[in-house]
Amino acid sequence: MIELFNVSVQENKRLILNQVSLRINKGEFVYLIGKTGAGKTTLLRLIYLDLYPSQGNIIVENYSSATIKRRQIPYLRRKVGVVFQDFKLLPDRNVYENVAFALRVIGASRREIKSRVLSVLTQVGLNHKRYHLPHTLSGGEKQRVAIARALVNEPFILLADEPTGNLDPEASRDILELLEDINRSGTAVCMATHNYELIKLIPHRTILLDNGEIRREFSPAEVQQLKVIE
Repeated sequence: MIELFNVSVQENKRLILNQVSLRINKGEFVYLIGKTGAGKTTLLRLIYLDLYPSQGNIIVENYSSATIKRRQIPYLRRKVGVVFQDFKLLPDRNVYENVAFALRVIGASRREIKSRVLSVLTQVGLNHKRYHLPHTLSGGEKQRVAIARALVNEPFILLADEPTGNLDPEASRDILELLEDINRSGTAVCMATHNYELIKLIPHRTILLDNGEIRREFSPAEVQQLKVIE
């Protein structure tokens, strides 16, 4: 489904990722962990081709970073949902419009937009707040809107870059449980996080990045038993 083959990324003569090879299977839930600057965000950006590798190749479904045309990139991104730590909501639009925006830009019909937006807002538990503006929402609710927006195009994978980084512990657990529910419905999830205690609550395959390299991979059982991830 997603494969990285000996991928390296260099920016301003600095090596950010070094010879990374990784496979994420259909319907899988994977955590990316590591210190700030380890390369987690860079790896996620590569998957939706916000960044190209300096070396190596990336396969995302039927697309290859080596051969994809620029005009094809928007079609790839419709299949990859992305959620950020800082939500990136449009402050002057309500919850419904924030989610609908992702469908308007691809020319979906009004009927389709209404159906899909209401469905995905129900999925994240925010249908009752569809007319609220972002500033009236809690941090956890804002992240749920961001997740709904990422899901409305029915992607095969959801990339979550520190989605609980700005949330309190209770909201963080709620978001993780929502991502788990989304994964159970068939959508793959790749979540980058610093919160090593959080991943123990719902353990999955976990990849440790350090200085741009994959240092170690942990099974779900190993994650639960770890006291400290070095």
